[in-house]
Amino acid sequence: MTDAARHSRNTDFVQSLARGLAVIKAFDADNPRMTLSQVARAANLAPAAARRSLLTLAQLGYVAYQDGRYSLRPRVLGLGYRYLSRLSVRDVAEPHLEQLAAEVHESSSLSVLDGDDIVYVVRVSVSRIMTIGIGMGTRLPAHLTSMGRVLLANLPSDARERHLERVSLTQRTSKTIRTAGDLRAELERVRNQGWSIVDQELEEGLRAVAVPVRSGAGVVFAALNVSTHASRTSIDDIRRSLLPPLLAAAARIEADLRIYPARPAPDHRGGNGV
Repeated sequence: MTDAARHSRNTDFVQSLARGLAVIKAFDADNPRMTLSQVARAANLAPAAARRSLLTLAQLGYVAYQDGRYSLRPRVLGLGYRYLSRLSVRDVAEPHLEQLAAEVHESSSLSVLDGDDIVYVVRVSVSRIMTIGIGMGTRLPAHLTSMGRVLLANLPSDARERHLERVSLTQRTSKTIRTAGDLRAELERVRNQGWSIVDQELEEGLRAVAVPVRSGAGVVFAALNVSTHASRTSIDDIRRSLLPPLLAAAARIEADLRIYPARPAPDHRGGNGV
């Protein structure tokens, strides 16, 4: 049953619009040029209805007709561009975080660096494992978090050194890094290996793993993480079970950002990081 048929009893439903959209969606990479009968069959419409839609779309400049076959014209791209041009990084990333959280059954977040803090841009929460509430816009000290260390590690060396000079290494737990030298060494390790695990440095019982998210130009502008509780997930479990799907999710986000003209999130310079 077509979408038009399912909604036909709704008095607000515009059937002619639905038919026109069905005709547009009938064209794809395998069927770029079709006869009237082929379009009608692909759109599950009567030939007369398909013909009216095609003629209307042709008159509006969305469809071309040549040698007995119809095809879409480039103008049809404009139907989606207005939506795509309004997408933000959050819009692009959120479905991938939802997929990741569902796959690993742990909470997932995306953040950017703002000064010496990370700012949460997206969070998909599976369970509450932190005493502090986390949501969009939440700020945390970058050096205490897995995402922050990924972002700090990928700063230019002079910016990274300036951060190390001014950061206050407040002890949050017995595991928190204590010296700038230790933090410098950890950031170098994170930069080389391409990911960061923070084990109960921000809060007792909290473990997290993060990876970078790069723009089309290859610049790290955000970090993606998965957080879990130490009582149920060991460090080996994180490396074996959480890191691979996390890397895959970051790759999917990067691939989408190369396609969609997403509005960027601010980077550490206060400008646009995508």
